[in-house]
Amino acid sequence: MSLQAEVQHLPTAGQTPLHRLSDLLRVELRQVETLLNERAASPVATIPDLSSYLIAAGGKRLRPILTLACARAVGGRAGAATANLAAAVEFIHTATLLHDDVVDDSELRRGKAAAKNLWGASASILVGDFLFARAFTLMVETRDLRILDILSRASCVIAEGEVRQLAAIGQPDLSLEDYMAIVEAKTAALFEAATRAGALSGGSSDAAADAMGEYGRRLGRAFQLVDDLLDYGGLTSVIGKSVGDDFREGKVTLPVLIARERADAAGRVFWDRAITERGQRDGDLSQAIHLIRATGAGEATLEAARSEADAAKAALAKAAGGVFAAELADLADYCVERIH
Repeated sequence: MSLQAEVQHLPTAGQTPLHRLSDLLRVELRQVETLLNERAASPVATIPDLSSYLIAAGGKRLRPILTLACARAVGGRAGAATANLAAAVEFIHTATLLHDDVVDDSELRRGKAAAKNLWGASASILVGDFLFARAFTLMVETRDLRILDILSRASCVIAEGEVRQLAAIGQPDLSLEDYMAIVEAKTAALFEAATRAGALSGGSSDAAADAMGEYGRRLGRAFQLVDDLLDYGGLTSVIGKSVGDDFREGKVTLPVLIARERADAAGRVFWDRAITERGQRDGDLSQAIHLIRATGAGEATLEAARSEADAAKAALAKAAGGVFAAELADLADYCVERIH
């Protein structure tokens, strides 16, 4: 599609960048949805039943959109190989969600009961393994060893990140360096892989693919920082979603790290007790939210996310132009601004 045609097909400006990209990529995304449904099929009934339960719940399809949009942003066509790649990325993401819900003992996922509550933890883990295998089949079909290398390495890093996070639970003195290593592994790694591999599938040079990968890495960091803040209600008292899951699980995130660092003696005692003791007392979550806001930890976390989004846009500008690049730049801002 030419630049002029892309401009003519731009959706309503009032929509979010994610909606606008979804509209621009609607044909390619239909291909991805078809692949997800076809490749989740199996004669073992539990596999399609469980996987389709989560896949059909939708989600934002952020990672496949990034894959497709990066291919287009560098001037390529999002053909069959890119659609395969986008579906593989979503399968990897879905597999990690199934595993995470077991590890975190989550009750809800995408507004529905977590799959492990309906089929059991063992089935959730095994179907997650099946989806990982399907992802690798799709990667191999791209016939590009560079892409296979990128996504296989990312899969290893994601697993390492989950183990890092598990080991860090209940450690209020977690260092900022260790926290960011968890963010890099469990979230930013797949964003980076999706954008880098997407650019390569679109025919970019290695240098442009590196820049697009840096865009994805920084975007993933910004996305996770905002998610961590949203778990404590964001910057306002009412945000329309449940809060406190990370707190109840004893996860130490940037808002907590900053609030604990800035706390007085009594505040530090509170954080050390509340994070170390998984069964917190009544009122502990409200106190945690109060301390995050009172110490300015929420604003500091948001500022860190903004810095990452700015770095993402700077990397993007080195490699891409046109409508898709403009929407990807807006998406970086939106990942931060969604907190309001």
